[in-house]
Amino acid sequence: LTILAIGMVLIPLVNGGIGILQRNLNSQIGEGVIFDLRRALYVHMQQMSLRFFTQTRTGELMSRLNNDVIGAQRAISDTIVSIVSNVISLVGSLAILLTLEWRLTLLGLAILPLFVLPARRVGRILRDLRRRSMEINAEMNATMNETLNVSGAMLVKLFGREAREQDRFSRDAAEVRDIGIRSAVIGRWFFMMLSVVGAVGTAVVYWVGGYLVLQDAFTVGTIVAFGTYLAQLYGPLMSLTNAPVEFAQSMVSFERVFEALDIPVEIQERPNAAALPQVTGQVAFEDVSFSYEAKAKGQSTGLTEIARFSWGGSAAHLKRGKQREDGESINGEETAVSETRWALNNVSFTIEPGQLVALVGPSGAGKSTITYLIPRLYDPTNGRIRIDDYNIQDVTLNSLSDNIGMVTQETYLFYDTIRANLLYARPDATDAEMMQAAQAANIHDFIMGLPDQYDTVVGERGYRLSGGERQRIAIARVVLKNPRILVLDEATSSLDSLSEALIQDALQQVMKGRSSLVIAHRLSTILAADKILVMNEGQLVEQGTHQELLTRGGLYAELYETQFKQHEEVLRTG
Repeated sequence: LTILAIGMVLIPLVNGGIGILQRNLNSQIGEGVIFDLRRALYVHMQQMSLRFFTQTRTGELMSRLNNDVIGAQRAISDTIVSIVSNVISLVGSLAILLTLEWRLTLLGLAILPLFVLPARRVGRILRDLRRRSMEINAEMNATMNETLNVSGAMLVKLFGREAREQDRFSRDAAEVRDIGIRSAVIGRWFFMMLSVVGAVGTAVVYWVGGYLVLQDAFTVGTIVAFGTYLAQLYGPLMSLTNAPVEFAQSMVSFERVFEALDIPVEIQERPNAAALPQVTGQVAFEDVSFSYEAKAKGQSTGLTEIARFSWGGSAAHLKRGKQREDGESINGEETAVSETRWALNNVSFTIEPGQLVALVGPSGAGKSTITYLIPRLYDPTNGRIRIDDYNIQDVTLNSLSDNIGMVTQETYLFYDTIRANLLYARPDATDAEMMQAAQAANIHDFIMGLPDQYDTVVGERGYRLSGGERQRIAIARVVLKNPRILVLDEATSSLDSLSEALIQDALQQVMKGRSSLVIAHRLSTILAADKILVMNEGQLVEQGTHQELLTRGGLYAELYETQFKQHEEVLRTG
């Protein structure tokens, strides 16, 4: 009795311990897969060029990082581990059945094709449904990302399109719901079919076994024991038959993850790339040509709803509000809408160390493209760019970044404190250095007037601050980085005159002693420039000083009369 009592206590303890070990193994495998895939995908996405992000919907990308990775994890942690345990149970039951009665065992296995054949058909159906469901989920994520942020929500409200967006989201959600219901019903029908097949196999074994008992081939006890172990055989067999169906659905997630991982990296660091040393700041463009569609030829990633993952996607890929109009720009990017148009065509110029060079020209002339090529956000299609005597494609990306600072019109701030946004440029900077940079950008006094000062959270994309305040924080961030080369895009007249004056003064302080290339919108910047580059339709049509270009009476003189002079008059009267 003592042994029996001890056994009754030990058995659940042993079973519980085995269960804990199995759950621990499942968790380690599953969570490890999630970590490895998610990290690999995030690292790969970080290596993509700016072209990739201008042609990809963020919500769809988030779906790959989250939903698809978790779906892939199930294939490992649930399906594969289940297969291992079921195979062990199957082999053990089969060995016992063969020992009891080999003829009945072969009879019980004769129905095996009835288990396998339906699984292939059902697996294909559920796999297709899973892929469609994940594509629609990605579309829903993209919709939420576009409409549930400050800019998107404002646009929806200003145009009164709440009902339209709700209907669009509801249609996608309804399709996911319908696919889920259909998948569940098909899965249940399949399980019922397996149960019926198992019942038929058991009935046949009992019928034949009963006949053999009557013939004294073996005892009733044998057929009863055989039936018990046969049930233990069919249970794992049904699970193993269902495993390929489950695995096929999970493999959709794997495919979608690896589709993204297989996208080639456009901006790559050469194996023998050298670190760019402290430079004097000379920048030279040598016969540089560039087309946004030049990488299109012969490249395809085979993705579904994210066809734009390929940087070679045609303009037709840029649907759902992403189309670029010829010559216009989105977020400062001039984009070619056909493979034959060059954003830059044989452009050559040199910025000497410490020079201020102003870049002017009509919209779509190629000004922003030039600024994107210097820090290797894109690579030239033809020609080369040198910093001092180094081809920028021959140096490491980190060392190139260390020597270049960039401020764009569309200032981006993280949802974090002002301190964290400033220190993003130099995490090891001291408070004194940070405040000195803020003072140089004319933003320190404003920050100190806030309740939490440098620990003030700026909100989504910095929208708790005004446009001028965000601009000055961006300038302070570049000052803290302290690069030798500055690439700047002056803010347009959307700012008030006081903000413009503060920003202008900050930029003048920042540019002292540095090589600076400025997309100029203000006459004061142009007049202060050592050289002016005039762009038109992707070509450098003029270069020289203000007076030299006015004397020539070309495009610059026309721009001066129609844009720059009028802009200064508006500022003075404002």
